Amino acid sequence: MEGIIALLIPFGAFAVAGFAIWTNHQRKLAQIRGEFPDRQDGDTVRMREEMKYLKDRVAVLEQITTDGHSTKQLESEIEQLRDR
Repeated sequence: MEGIIALLIPFGAFAVAGFAIWTNHQRKLAQIRGEFPDRQDGDTVRMREEMKYLKDRVAVLEQITTDGHSTKQLESEIEQLRDR
Protein backbone atom coordinates (compact mmCIF):
# COMPACT_ATOMS: atom_id res chain seq x y z
CA MET A 1 0.00 0.00 0.00
CA GLU A 2 2.82 2.38 0.87
CA GLY A 3 4.50 1.60 -2.45
CA ILE A 4 1.40 2.61 -4.38
CA ILE A 5 1.14 5.91 -2.51
CA ALA A 6 4.82 6.57 -3.18
CA LEU A 7 4.17 6.10 -6.89
CA LEU A 8 0.98 8.19 -6.92
CA ILE A 9 2.58 11.31 -5.39
CA PRO A 10 4.98 11.98 -8.31
CA PHE A 11 2.28 10.99 -10.79
CA GLY A 12 -0.06 13.55 -9.22
CA ALA A 13 2.57 16.26 -9.56
CA PHE A 14 3.03 15.47 -13.25
CA ALA A 15 -0.73 15.38 -13.76
CA VAL A 16 -1.19 18.83 -12.18
CA ALA A 17 1.68 20.30 -14.24
CA GLY A 18 0.29 18.78 -17.43
CA PHE A 19 -3.17 20.13 -16.66
CA ALA A 20 -1.72 23.63 -16.09
CA ILE A 21 0.11 23.52 -19.43
CA TRP A 22 -3.00 22.26 -21.25
CA THR A 23 -5.19 24.95 -19.65
CA ASN A 24 -2.76 27.70 -20.64
CA HIS A 25 -2.68 26.37 -24.21
CA GLN A 26 -6.48 26.31 -24.41
CA ARG A 27 -6.65 29.91 -23.15
CA LYS A 28 -4.21 31.06 -25.85
CA LEU A 29 -6.19 29.24 -28.54
CA ALA A 30 -9.40 30.91 -27.37
CA GLN A 31 -7.73 34.31 -27.56
CA ILE A 32 -6.52 33.61 -31.10
CA ARG A 33 -10.01 32.53 -32.15
CA GLY A 34 -11.45 35.64 -30.54
CA GLU A 35 -13.70 33.78 -28.16
CA PHE A 36 -12.93 36.25 -25.42
CA PRO A 37 -11.21 39.60 -25.75
CA ASP A 38 -7.65 40.14 -24.78
CA ARG A 39 -6.72 42.81 -22.28
CA GLN A 40 -7.04 46.18 -24.01
CA ASP A 41 -4.42 48.82 -23.49
CA GLY A 42 -4.73 52.49 -24.41
CA ASP A 43 -3.24 52.08 -27.89
CA THR A 44 -5.64 49.30 -28.82
CA VAL A 45 -8.67 51.33 -27.73
CA ARG A 46 -7.41 54.42 -29.58
CA MET A 47 -6.76 52.44 -32.77
CA ARG A 48 -10.22 50.85 -32.66
CA GLU A 49 -11.85 54.26 -32.27
CA GLU A 50 -9.77 55.67 -35.13
CA MET A 51 -10.67 52.69 -37.33
CA LYS A 52 -14.38 53.23 -36.64
CA TYR A 53 -14.02 56.93 -37.45
CA LEU A 54 -12.26 56.17 -40.74
CA LYS A 55 -14.84 53.55 -41.71
CA ASP A 56 -17.61 56.07 -41.09
CA ARG A 57 -15.84 58.62 -43.27
CA VAL A 58 -15.38 56.11 -46.09
CA ALA A 59 -19.07 55.24 -45.88
CA VAL A 60 -19.98 58.92 -46.26
CA LEU A 61 -17.65 59.29 -49.24
CA GLU A 62 -19.11 56.19 -50.87
CA GLN A 63 -22.60 57.55 -50.39
CA ILE A 64 -21.64 60.88 -51.96
CA THR A 65 -20.05 59.28 -55.01
CA THR A 66 -22.85 56.80 -55.64
CA ASP A 67 -25.84 59.11 -55.19
CA GLY A 68 -25.63 60.42 -58.78
CA HIS A 69 -25.83 64.10 -57.91
CA SER A 70 -24.62 66.90 -60.12
CA THR A 71 -21.25 68.52 -59.53
CA LYS A 72 -22.77 71.53 -57.76
CA GLN A 73 -24.72 69.32 -55.37
CA LEU A 74 -21.60 67.27 -54.62
CA GLU A 75 -19.60 70.40 -53.88
CA SER A 76 -22.26 71.70 -51.50
CA GLU A 77 -22.53 68.32 -49.69
CA ILE A 78 -18.75 68.13 -49.29
CA GLU A 79 -18.72 71.64 -47.83
CA GLN A 80 -21.52 70.72 -45.42
CA LEU A 81 -19.59 67.65 -44.29
CA ARG A 82 -16.42 69.69 -43.77
CA ASP A 83 -18.36 72.09 -41.54
CA ARG A 84 -19.34 69.28 -39.11
